[in-house]
Amino acid sequence: MQTAVPSPTKGAATREVILERAYALACVHGLEGLTIGTLAEQVGMSKSGVFAHFGSREDLQLAVLDHAGERFVAHVLLPALKARRGLPRLRAIMAGWIDWVRHNDGGCLFLAAASEYDDRPGPQRDRLLTHETRWRAELARAIRLAVDSGELRADTDADQFAFETYGLALAVHHDAGLFGYEASAERGRTAFERLVGSASSR
Repeated sequence: MQTAVPSPTKGAATREVILERAYALACVHGLEGLTIGTLAEQVGMSKSGVFAHFGSREDLQLAVLDHAGERFVAHVLLPALKARRGLPRLRAIMAGWIDWVRHNDGGCLFLAAASEYDDRPGPQRDRLLTHETRWRAELARAIRLAVDSGELRADTDADQFAFETYGLALAVHHDAGLFGYEASAERGRTAFERLVGSASSR
């Protein structure tokens, strides 16, 4: 008698369900608060069933970071790429980023991970740094395109502009939980337009 082997499609779907739940848990409890046992209970599986998809807690944490990165890119960057290069795209990125705050119950995983791993060398910190570096490069690229289009001054420091934009997004994340999303989002948008105005070529 042959034992039925789960199809790759079914296995991938199960892994996605586990990742979604793990991501939600990590947003609330942090990656360090994520355990195979708790996750198995949440998704109605055995520990060995979860281990079949993630060989260790570290592998799970890294997969959740990658999953978070994919979600962020899909929510913020990909829609913005439909906008014209230059300020329209840059504004679309910021709009998506501010909206991202609204869709993160429990908080942003990347912010929590930065607090957990900023002074802890290891694979988790390395993976987080990879995602953060890629995002800042994409942000700086969008800014340089706005320089190339003539909408921002030629002497605009794209990396500095990206740093300040990132700071505004962090402020929105911070204030949204304390003072409410709408007020924080509006302040974020106002501050971003002030930043754009300071570098505008017009």
